[in-house]
Amino acid sequence: MNMPNIVRVYFDADGRNDADTLTAAFCEQGVVVDEGTRHEGRDAIRSWWVAAKQKCQYVTDPIEAAGDDSSIWVRARVSGQFPGSPVTLDYAFTTENGKINQLEII
Repeated sequence: MNMPNIVRVYFDADGRNDADTLTAAFCEQGVVVDEGTRHEGRDAIRSWWVAAKQKCQYVTDPIEAAGDDSSIWVRARVSGQFPGSPVTLDYAFTTENGKINQLEII
């Protein structure tokens, strides 16, 4: 699947449950918007991700991607311990200078 390396780093780290690598994929003031909540900065992103992993024990499997090096959309199948599992979610990334600026999960 064709996607920028930093987006691949995000999904690989997510799959390995590697909070350090996943968090480092974001710029210092990176933003994640998930379920209507905004998480800004690496510490907040790490807290959001760790809590979601612990609560839902989810696995993400990217199934298609489109975009360019600065703006990419990834559709992924997410399965875990939550109602309605599995679901298909869209991940909208913006990147700059080799880091993720923003991720919105829709």
